[in-house]
Amino acid sequence: MTLSPPAIMSTPLRERSLAPDLARGLMLLLIALAHAHMFLAHETTGWRGYAVDGTVPDRVVAGLQVLFVDGRALPMFAALFGYGLARLVQRRMDGGADWPVARRLVRRRSAWLLAFGFAHALLLFFGDILAAYGLIGLVFTGLLAARDRTLVRTAVIVAVLHLAVVAAAGVSAEAAGHANSAPTLIADPLEAAGMRLAVWSALTPTFYVVDIVPAFAIGIWAARRRLLDEPSRHLPLLRRVALGGIAIGVAGGLPLMLVDTQLWHPDAPAAVAVYALHSITGLASGLGYAALIAVLCAALPGRPPGPVANALAACGQRSLTCYLLQSVAFTALFTPFFGDLGASLGDAAASGIAVLVWAATVALAAWMSKAGLRGPFEVLLRRLTYGRQ
Repeated sequence: MTLSPPAIMSTPLRERSLAPDLARGLMLLLIALAHAHMFLAHETTGWRGYAVDGTVPDRVVAGLQVLFVDGRALPMFAALFGYGLARLVQRRMDGGADWPVARRLVRRRSAWLLAFGFAHALLLFFGDILAAYGLIGLVFTGLLAARDRTLVRTAVIVAVLHLAVVAAAGVSAEAAGHANSAPTLIADPLEAAGMRLAVWSALTPTFYVVDIVPAFAIGIWAARRRLLDEPSRHLPLLRRVALGGIAIGVAGGLPLMLVDTQLWHPDAPAAVAVYALHSITGLASGLGYAALIAVLCAALPGRPPGPVANALAACGQRSLTCYLLQSVAFTALFTPFFGDLGASLGDAAASGIAVLVWAATVALAAWMSKAGLRGPFEVLLRRLTYGRQ
């Protein structure tokens, strides 16, 4: 069976639900904050990559980001990825496709995402997450058709595996003395590219995939109930997830915040346990953020969203383009072979720049929306996935 052109066209922007796009737009702020400090030339860092000898403003910013950003943005992004992929499959099947056809579409799209991630890591940033999404789409495609029980079981099993991976990474970090070996610090462009690929190839299958799969599975479960598309119908559940998830994330992140701001100096085993606790509770926090945005969107029916909400949604509709533009900006500003600001700035200044870069992408996305333009990388991915229509 083949798909007719109407069945594989992407959803028109005017028909998209507000909550998922708004969540993606806001999530990109957290992504920017989580990534900017990775470009700084700290000799020794804490567990989440912040300077151990930073100024008071640097430590305040580091503490806030450990509590609310680090390890929290990625699960939120992963849940939205699972949600969006499940909705894509449902639209294909509603348009007349059967599961094998929809599965091939997902795998083709995922293969191209993997290629995008490779190029992103080679040219810009070792912490690329696109390849992890592509790998998950290739390997875990079956979750999109799995029973709810299988989704929950997979999320639990992989979350336990994630704890083991994080603990092993923590032991390695302790053994290395938390020396900063980020490829973003290398002055030679070719050597830096090689190191980015080396770090990326290790991070993607061993860390990012196991970090993403639990939230990805939960996102599929949520998409089947249209939690973000119809938030007003699910307000009690969404409120519980928002309140409980964010509270768990803050409670689980507080011990590591004390460690990374140099207010507590536990022994190595306790520090590794604190690092693992921070990581696993980030799943709850990320889901809580997505639920909170859905709750806020439920208050909008009957009145059009304002210019700020529209701009954030436009950014979310072009999240791939805006995500890559962040890496372009950080590379141009921070790396030794371009702006070299990473050699002199602290964590607070880097986060300030991250906010400005994110705001610039929101403004660009809002302009593109008014001009009726899709994001160039969204257009490219769609064309590579579907072909010319």
